[in-house]
Amino acid sequence: MSGEKKRKILNYIIRFWIIYFAMIGIVFLIFFGISQGWFGYMPSFEELENPERNLASEVYSSDDYMLGTYYIENRSDIHFRDLPPHLVQALLATEDIRFRDHAGVDVKALGRVIFGLLSGNYSGGGSTLTQQLAKNLFPRGNLSKWELVGRKLKEWVTAIKLEKNYSKEEIMAMYLNTVSFGHHAYGIKSAALTFFNKSVDSLNLQESALLVGVVNAPTWYSPVRNPERAFDRRNLVLGQMLKYGFVNDSVYDTVSSIPIDMTRFNVQDHTSGMARYFREYLRAEMKEWCKHHFHPDGTAYNLYKDGLKIYTTIDSRMQRYAEEAMHEHLGLDLQPAFYKHWEGYTWAPFVFEKDVIKEEVEKLMKRAMLRSDRYRIMKSAGIPADSIELSFNIPYEMTVFSWNGPIDTLMTPMDSIRYYKFLLQSGLLSMEPNTGAVKAYVGGIDYKYFKYDHATQSRRQVGSTFKPFLYTLAMQEGEFSPCYKVANIQYTVDLPTGEIWAPRNSSTTHIGEMVTLKWALANSNNWISAFLMRRYSPLSVIRMARNMGVKSSIDPVPSIALGSCDLSLYEMVGAMNTFSNKGMYVKPL
Repeated sequence: MSGEKKRKILNYIIRFWIIYFAMIGIVFLIFFGISQGWFGYMPSFEELENPERNLASEVYSSDDYMLGTYYIENRSDIHFRDLPPHLVQALLATEDIRFRDHAGVDVKALGRVIFGLLSGNYSGGGSTLTQQLAKNLFPRGNLSKWELVGRKLKEWVTAIKLEKNYSKEEIMAMYLNTVSFGHHAYGIKSAALTFFNKSVDSLNLQESALLVGVVNAPTWYSPVRNPERAFDRRNLVLGQMLKYGFVNDSVYDTVSSIPIDMTRFNVQDHTSGMARYFREYLRAEMKEWCKHHFHPDGTAYNLYKDGLKIYTTIDSRMQRYAEEAMHEHLGLDLQPAFYKHWEGYTWAPFVFEKDVIKEEVEKLMKRAMLRSDRYRIMKSAGIPADSIELSFNIPYEMTVFSWNGPIDTLMTPMDSIRYYKFLLQSGLLSMEPNTGAVKAYVGGIDYKYFKYDHATQSRRQVGSTFKPFLYTLAMQEGEFSPCYKVANIQYTVDLPTGEIWAPRNSSTTHIGEMVTLKWALANSNNWISAFLMRRYSPLSVIRMARNMGVKSSIDPVPSIALGSCDLSLYEMVGAMNTFSNKGMYVKPL
């Protein structure tokens, strides 16, 4: 071989290695530059250690039952130890079988993708779980093709950084905490509750396979919207588990034939779950709490983003019994009797004088219309008032509440208001006497349809339940005792206007006889209450009620002895509890 030819070969080899190392150097510089943020934003070490995510705040009962959440994204974190083995296996078999072998970027999978692109046989699937986590933690947004290429390179670098900062188990848990499963379920914990109403560690094999399959395209593979696609996708995941030896043929054949059961599916929002009225009351309390409590960096806590754990005094068992009791007593007993009572009445269930009833009912219905969500939404959209009122008399398809479950019907909005006016409402509050701990709180019959809280917002005439305040005043002043006897006759009280207040009694028992104050209170005798009001001023009675926890405004008139004032259930429960707590008022908590 001539010297000239040898020099050419040598030059060729030298140029090859120069180009080779130059390419390596360029690639190294590109990735180094990306990691240092030369080509745009890159998450810092601190951001990788504490990635910013919207975490739902969870509300727990005293017996550790999760009552509900407050959120922008319904997401709650779990640890790897909470993941059942078959869920982990389903994820690995479907998304990243070499997850435990690579350092964030799967070179083999990447080579397969590049070869597929060059050969025109691209089938996707090059991203590792860690790369997908990087994408979830730091979303792409709307990017052009070239920006997408650059973003992909950044995700590779971020994935490698994540692998250095976290263990494989932590990365897998973080991935499952960040993905969306559709139906407002972000993260595996919310998905398990939404789709199957159970905790993650209770998921069985077919449920785990279904959820892993949904991740790829939550809407397309939704078992609610597209059950057939979801079934096929679930079985594809099971097939991958069979392929990689996580299940055997027998298990695959059995599980893949099981139909998808979505009977427990329930979108987790603030109108679903237990203690909904209580959670809404708590929301206002917690928002105020957040204004005055701060992170170490000085920023106020955010109820909807910071993943707070809120532990309450509610007992989930007592709460369940209270809600069931409300439904049974009102829905099964009182409501049918109420309907029967009003049979044949044209203006039912309204009671006015005959000559004004039509006018008064129309006024009442109009006020209800003006307070409705439909009216407020249409008004805020700029629709004229007369057009809105006209729309309230046009039939629409709607879902209305009934004691036997929601009813899909055709009804005008005005008729729906009249329909709802027929429904009985009530509130219930149970508290522990010495601590004030609220154990059960029911504000109405169904929060989804009726947001008004009859435990704290509603105020009604309390009637004879106010009499204990008057009798307590009499006992406390020392002039009377429970055994003190009074003539059971009608008493009158002079009013500042010169008129006379003389209440009537509904009972005719022991008229004209001497009766004890104990008997009078037990039998809710109005005459004896009037007798006591002759001795004590209305202001004295009001002061006693204030000392026992009543905060609402009360007119200082003698008729308060019979409960003419409007008070809330919350006030009355706290005040009445003073008796069982040996005279000490404790605010219901």
